[in-house]
Amino acid sequence: MDMRKTGRWISCVALTALMTLSNVGLSFAQGRSLIRDAEIEATIRDFATPLFQAAGLVPDAIDIFIIKDDSLNAFVAGGQNLFIHTGLLMRTKNPLELIGVIAHETGHISGGHLARTSDAISSASTAALVATILGLGAALAAGNAGAGAAIALGGSNFAERSFLEYSRTQESSADQAGLTFLEQTGQSAEGMVEFLHTLAGQELLSPSRRDPYLNTHPLTRDRIASVEAHVERSRFRNTPATQDQLDRHARMVAKLFAFIKPPAQTFRKYPEADTSLPARYARAIAYYEIPDLPKALELVRALNKDYPNDPYFHELEGQIQFENGHPAEALPSYETAHRLAPHSGQIEMLLARNLLALNDPTADQKALKHMETAIRTEDDWSSAWRQLAIAYGRVGRFGDSALSSAEEAIRERRWRDAEGQAKRAQAQLPKGSAAALRALDIEDLAKREFEKKKNG
Repeated sequence: MDMRKTGRWISCVALTALMTLSNVGLSFAQGRSLIRDAEIEATIRDFATPLFQAAGLVPDAIDIFIIKDDSLNAFVAGGQNLFIHTGLLMRTKNPLELIGVIAHETGHISGGHLARTSDAISSASTAALVATILGLGAALAAGNAGAGAAIALGGSNFAERSFLEYSRTQESSADQAGLTFLEQTGQSAEGMVEFLHTLAGQELLSPSRRDPYLNTHPLTRDRIASVEAHVERSRFRNTPATQDQLDRHARMVAKLFAFIKPPAQTFRKYPEADTSLPARYARAIAYYEIPDLPKALELVRALNKDYPNDPYFHELEGQIQFENGHPAEALPSYETAHRLAPHSGQIEMLLARNLLALNDPTADQKALKHMETAIRTEDDWSSAWRQLAIAYGRVGRFGDSALSSAEEAIRERRWRDAEGQAKRAQAQLPKGSAAALRALDIEDLAKREFEKKKNG
């Protein structure tokens, strides 16, 4: 995937955690950045939700982040935040392996592991936490967590093992909790065993050469033996993944591979002779990446014909049209995708963005309604606030537009911009209204944070 193409994919600049739909063209630490995709996030969340519920957790309270990085890694941080590398997603051989990893990480969340992190992290906004995680990613790959924390937090002192690194006791505890959650949800733990054996093959490598998962998750033969013993006595040992899980996992892997790897590699992995749905999906994306737009549209339209009720194929057709300067042609695809996936905030944002690109007053009104709905689930993302600010500005609600711009600036940690936009909002919003009070809060926060930054 070319991170400069940001229709469905949202890239984030690491040190400021700039979460944006715009063409930023930046990344951090050997390409580490966040990506967002409605389909992939829905797949991971649907795999994870039964495990979260078995653990007594509130699924919607757990944020899932996907890091664009080819290494094999997953971890929890800052309380209830699950981070997964694209490398791990693509290297899991089946859905049970991924579900096993999620079960283990859920064990860390439910056990409160890593809860005693630095105040700078525990009180951080989502943007600050993501910035720290991406900063640590580079150092963890080299076996130096302390250096990563210094990078991300501007030199703050951090013990190497104070962040993202579990003890062997915690690892065993997370294993046992994960196995319990799998048992409670009637799922086989064979995937967890397979994943542990994959890790075991890297144990003899130096820390700089092995995948980061081993640097943060100590592995012992006792752990493997304990998990294997559980599998032997589990009545769900031979329970296979469901067909839906198999299909969605295969699609996810194909989609990630096609967007991240060069098209030539995609065509080798998914040749024309392979007529499966994931292969057709991957080739449509690869032709789009070349770019060979007529061929890409031909393939995605064939998918839409064969699977008319799949929102994500319509979304891809909309993306291809929109990003090549054809918003009018893209609109029906985005509208269909939204109708088929009405609760996807990401798809609704893309529909609103498409409507704004039409430069039509009626379309602007529709875009505003969609953004006011989308912001309910996408409020952590600065890109959502930017689109909402544009929509408010188009319909003449300039106070609300300034407030939305202030919300965007806060999430991007641009304190002076946030202060200025908050002041503009207060000057135009009704005195004493909830919006005006929110603008005042943002102004006060921005002033404090700017002073802290200025004073080191």
